[in-house]
Amino acid sequence: QVHMVESGGGSVQAGGSLRLSCAASRGFYRMGWFRQAPGKEREGVAAIDRGGDSTYYADSVKGRFTISRDNAKNTLYLQMNSLKPEDTAMYYCAAAIFYSREWRLEQEYNYWGQGTQVTVSS
Repeated sequence: QVHMVESGGGSVQAGGSLRLSCAASRGFYRMGWFRQAPGKEREGVAAIDRGGDSTYYADSVKGRFTISRDNAKNTLYLQMNSLKPEDTAMYYCAAAIFYSREWRLEQEYNYWGQGTQVTVSS
């Protein structure tokens, strides 16, 4: 049984920062963060491959968010700076066993966390 538990969400004012964490019960090749705002489809935010040298970001978060991982702890992080109201969403971590060219596709990920809410007020 694989477990993935997110933490670090909360409420913050625009311009503030939050750091999300996702603790997994085992290691994976690729780990990523997705988010879903009310009334919208879930979208890929960022992903990182096992070695940490390959990272991927949505255009909307480039330069503001940083994804990282600690393989010794099987933990994924998302440092979110300069937060905007449009970043408000439920954030989910996801894990993929194998490499895929399409990091944004939900179906490429095998396991998901339960989500953590991020709310940014203006």
